This record gives sequence, C-alpha cells and structure tokens, in this order.
Amino acid sequence: MGSSFIIGNMNIGSPSKFFVIAGPCVIEDEEMTHRIARRLAEIRDRTEIGILFKASFDKANRTSITGFRGPGMKEGLRILADIRSETGLALVTDVHEPDQAGPVGEVVDCVQVPAFLCRQTDLLIACARTGKAVNVKKGQFVSPAEMKNAVQKIRDSGNDRILLTERGTFFGYNRLVNDMTAIPAMQALGCPVVMDATHSTQQPGGLGQASAGNRQLTPVLARAAVAAGADGLFMEVHPMPDKALCDAACMIPLDWVENLIRMCASLHTLIRENQSC
Repeated sequence: MGSSFIIGNMNIGSPSKFFVIAGPCVIEDEEMTHRIARRLAEIRDRTEIGILFKASFDKANRTSITGFRGPGMKEGLRILADIRSETGLALVTDVHEPDQAGPVGEVVDCVQVPAFLCRQTDLLIACARTGKAVNVKKGQFVSPAEMKNAVQKIRDSGNDRILLTERGTFFGYNRLVNDMTAIPAMQALGCPVVMDATHSTQQPGGLGQASAGNRQLTPVLARAAVAAGADGLFMEVHPMPDKALCDAACMIPLDWVENLIRMCASLHTLIRENQSC
C-alpha cells in the first residue's frame, strides 16, 4: 500500500478513503466546463465520495495538428480557479513543458504529468518543485516497475506527494491492454495508484487523425482495478461525449458517473475489509 497525503480536504491513499479524479478531457468552453464541475460537485455531496476536478487547458499531444487543444494556459487557469471558487472541488490539470509548472502550481492542487512525458526529467523536477501533489501517468511504453525512476526524480527534487496512474500499455496496432498486477506493483513504490478507466479503452490513432475507443468497457476496467486494490479512479466525463472536441470515443456520459463510483466505492470498502485474502 502506498503512502497517504492530503489534496484539498481529501486524504489520498488512505486505506479507508476511495476517491475519483473526473472531468472533461479539455476545457471546451467556460459554460460547459462549469456545467460539468457543478454536476460532479453535486455527486460528491450526495455520495460523500471525494472528487478532484480534472480538465486540461491544452492538449499538446493530439493525433492531428488540426485537433482541438483548448483555450491555453492563462484562460484555462482562470476558468479552473473560478470552478474551485464556485464548487470547492480540488483541481488537477496537466502540464507539457517545465515552464508551465510554476504558474499551474499556483492555481491547482495536483499537477499532472501526461503518460507520454513520464520520463521527461526537467518536467518531473519542475512539477515536484511546485510543492503540489504530482500525478504521473504511467507511459504506455514502460513497465510498472520502471515507474520507480519517475518517482525517484520527484522525490530527489523534494516532493513525496506522488500519485501514479495506470492507463494501459501498447499491444499491437492501435491497441491498449491493462495488466491489473500493475496496481500493486506501483503501490510497492510507496505511492497511491489510480486507474485511468477511460483512456485505457482508447485505441490510439484508431480513426487515422484521431483516437478511437470503447467507452462501454470503462465500468469493467474500473471495477476490476478497484478489486485489484486501486486507491482511486480517473475518468473523463462529458454530458454529450459523442460531440466532445477531444477523446470523444473514450469519455463516458456524466449520467454514468454516480452509479459507477457508488459501486466502486462499495467494492473498495469490501476489498479493504478483507485484506487478508
């Protein structure tokens, strides 16, 4: 089991505390982003399940140069700060370049390193130096054990508030697979481990100029990961996923979220109460 620490008012990694990172892939516009955040805050209040709000201000690793990227850092951080003020949700967003980490760390509660960048030393150091929690998504091209190097770079930079997120491994053409033994393997590094249940259904580049995916498999992967001991879940959500401007094939409808996380929270409790098994 990994160590625990506080993000916002949530104890991340505590054996008794299940949590979720959720939100849209990218900030499409201000009204839509607030709409999603308000719904997630309502779900948090009804279920008493900790939810961190995630949305990207820039998606720098699009399949196509014409892919929608978001409003940029300045406008995106303003929108995120307004969401925290309105809803009280703790914030997560990703950075792609070291010089983004400082400004982002002034606004969000957790800085996220995208999977494709999990080996980028300068980026990991910059994120660590914000003093905020750092969520590193496991690269699709590295083994769980290799994530020890990313963890050590952050720790050596003075930050021990580290989450690791499993999001699938490349297997053949346009295909990701998940090995649930990655969860205890990365927890053995002393970090809480999150399962990215939506990106793991992705078929990278499967549509030629965009990624395909199968959101119907998200509940299967979420339940399996929690049963395998995951500390929390990551999921991208949207009121109308098929019309989303980014990762439309992978994001799940907002209407799925409450029932899914209630089920997974119950499963999390059951697993923790029977650790001897």
